Amino acid sequence: MEASVMREKRIARIYYRELFAAFALYTILLVAAIRFGRPMPDSLLRTAILASPMIGFGAAIWAIARQVQRADEYIRMRLLENIALAAAITAGLSFTYGFLETAGFAKLSMFTVWAVLCLSLGAVQLVRKALGR
Repeated sequence: MEASVMREKRIARIYYRELFAAFALYTILLVAAIRFGRPMPDSLLRTAILASPMIGFGAAIWAIARQVQRADEYIRMRLLENIALAAAITAGLSFTYGFLETAGFAKLSMFTVWAVLCLSLGAVQLVRKALGR
C-alpha cells in the first residue's frame, strides 16, 4: 500500500475517533441535561446544565478543526468553498422564511437553521462532485 494512502487512512481513523468521542460526550450531556435540567426550577444552575451539551459540540468543532489542519491545501480550499456556498444557501432560505413568518407561517426553532446548513453543505458537496467541479 502506498505511504500516502496509509497516512490518509491513519488520519481518517484519528478524526473519526475524535469526532465519535465528541458526539458521545454531546449525547451523554444532552440526555443528562434533559433528564435533570428540565425539571429544575429556573436558576443559573439549570441554565448551565441545559447548555452543557455545548461542551460536546465544542469538542466536535475542535476535532473538525484538527482534521482541516491535517488536510492538504486543495482539500481545505474545496471545503471552504463548499461551506461558503452552504452558508449562502442557508442565509437565503432563512431570510426568505423570515419574510414568510410575517405572512403567518409558523415560527421555526433556531435548531432548524443548523439542520438547513448541514443539508445545504451535503447538497453542495454532492452537486459539485457530480458536476466534477
